Amino acid sequence: MLFHGTIPALPTPFLDGAVDLDGLRRIIDYVKTGGVSGLLACGTTGEAPTLSATEWSAVVKTTVEAAGALPVLVGTGTNSTASTVERTRMAADLGAAGALVVVPYYNKPTQAGMLRHFEIVASSTSLPLILYNIPGRTGVNMLPTTTVTLSRIPSILGIKEASGSLDQASEIVAGTEGRDFAVLSGDDSLTLPLLAVGGQGVISTTANAAPALMTAITASWAAGRVADAQAAHRRLLPLFRQLFIETNPAPLKAALALCRLCTDEVRSPLVSLSGHHRVALEGVLRDLEVLL
Repeated sequence: MLFHGTIPALPTPFLDGAVDLDGLRRIIDYVKTGGVSGLLACGTTGEAPTLSATEWSAVVKTTVEAAGALPVLVGTGTNSTASTVERTRMAADLGAAGALVVVPYYNKPTQAGMLRHFEIVASSTSLPLILYNIPGRTGVNMLPTTTVTLSRIPSILGIKEASGSLDQASEIVAGTEGRDFAVLSGDDSLTLPLLAVGGQGVISTTANAAPALMTAITASWAAGRVADAQAAHRRLLPLFRQLFIETNPAPLKAALALCRLCTDEVRSPLVSLSGHHRVALEGVLRDLEVLL
């Protein structure tokens, strides 16, 4: 499978309001030392909706250049089918290995509308696509039957499933059995349970701050070392909680600032992590020995 294992959902670092490409390169170099399987640029964690077209292109170009041999996914989904098609073609031109396409947000399409949206995007490009279902952000859930139907399109190679439901993920795994279709966790704390029901990995926020430990979950499971995967999961539980104590990616950027990889700047309407949560986060990072 092209996309599997642990794939960090990279943040977009900012410095004095501008995109910090040097900071992005530092983060990429850091996560690569943890043995990750690929990279995602311009997803939710990357604050993609706040990026101008020029900034978005610069982030994608820099990520592809810094990735080396790692495949790069690029978040291209919007709440407009036409603009999603345009962004997906741009990602292909910039050297992406695939596109992560979210269920259109705010519009709240029906299941038929979702089918049509993804069919149009898939027919517009030869770039491999990963679906992205995150009802908490989009306001609507893509049902397993819809995902299974879309999995029959050859260029749709998987889904980032962030519904929070293992039952739903299990239905997708069962419905796509025998196909080259990866079910990837969109919830870091559910990575191990998802692997247990047949998933193939995670697109992860936590992997930016603790890449080696997050990779240990997926790599240990793949190697049949269940106890090691369980141990890595247990070690990371406090960090899972702290990285989502406020809206992502504010806690992550605070963690990366403590690791001296980038600033903690986020773009409005987000705000930086509050002080009392920052103290708790630093304690967890020290316990995990990931502060640089």
